Amino acid sequence: MALGLLSWYIPKEHDLEPSRRKLELERALAEAKPGSVILLEPGVYEGGIYVENLRGEPGKPIVIGAEDPLNPPVINGGRECLHLVEPAYVEVRDIIFSGASENGLNVDDGGSYETPAIVITLRNLKVVDIGPEGNRDGIKMSGVDSFAIENCTVERWGSGGSGIDLVGCHNGIIVGCVFRHGDDVGASGIQVKGGSCNVTIRGCRFEHAGLRAVNIGGSTDMGYFRPQPPPGYEAKGVLVEGCVFLGSEAPIAFVGAEGSAARFNTIYRPRRWILRILQETVGPGFAPCRDCDFTDNVIYFMSREIAEAVNVGSNTSPETFRFARNFWYAADDPGSSAPILPVEEEDGVYGLDPDFADPEGGDFRLKPGSPATGKGAFAQADEAEGE
Repeated sequence: MALGLLSWYIPKEHDLEPSRRKLELERALAEAKPGSVILLEPGVYEGGIYVENLRGEPGKPIVIGAEDPLNPPVINGGRECLHLVEPAYVEVRDIIFSGASENGLNVDDGGSYETPAIVITLRNLKVVDIGPEGNRDGIKMSGVDSFAIENCTVERWGSGGSGIDLVGCHNGIIVGCVFRHGDDVGASGIQVKGGSCNVTIRGCRFEHAGLRAVNIGGSTDMGYFRPQPPPGYEAKGVLVEGCVFLGSEAPIAFVGAEGSAARFNTIYRPRRWILRILQETVGPGFAPCRDCDFTDNVIYFMSREIAEAVNVGSNTSPETFRFARNFWYAADDPGSSAPILPVEEEDGVYGLDPDFADPEGGDFRLKPGSPATGKGAFAQADEAEGE
């Protein structure tokens, strides 16, 4: 220990059982202080780890990670593999979480709504096989402000849960993550609800990531909104951009959302709708779902697989939505590519093949000369590369 820095290793040569590894990790977490780095050797650690008030400081985060990122440790089992309560300035990286019965990784404010968990970074994590039945989430965050979730993979979460579930979270980014599940299992890939605002979802890939791949908003019991009293929306200022969607009943859903947008995304063969406009939380002070944008997206679909392009529910204001510059292609019937939308679209393109590089192989970049150039998931990256 030197200069306030604790580096803690749990060496593999000890050949510890998973339960003993858990005890060693819990001891390291109990002794951690600002600037501590806790590195886990390869091996299996028993889950069910619960930690309160793990608090770093600006410039001195507490880091929990792998000693060898190429051979990451596995925290397996328990109700939750790891639960951090009221943490601050904490980074978790290069770890596999698996086999929990409820949530893989849970980060929350401990119910103290006035003091959220703050400055949390989750990087290069893999979360798999959670649940599997019911509302069980891969990564669950409640009452977390100023966060980043980077380059994580979530596969097979609960049948009614989400890959990442954000409840009352603010000022965060989810970038470069991958979600894999099924079209008819798992409520959502990412859900952002409960008064969440200013959240960006960028450059992610959703492969059959639940019924609604991204649920902008949702349905939250009044007592779980952050802040209190509820702000009158489920989600506000949520941006989904540069993402690829394969399958799902509806890749995008705006649900009690306002001031949010889905732009520059590539959507490939959704199973029922392309997007939904819904309102599930209705009550005094709650505005209808409103004022959201859907622009510059490439949508490749089969008309026989789509009930309608946009599903509009009750208690919404679809007339306040904006559709612009989207590229729509019904591969089985190009003449029926133009969708019926709740408002007139600005400068939409209909009936032309976007000419993906290798859609069967999962490569949705556009070939040179594609009529969809400047739209879809890779447009912004291509533009930056060309500068």
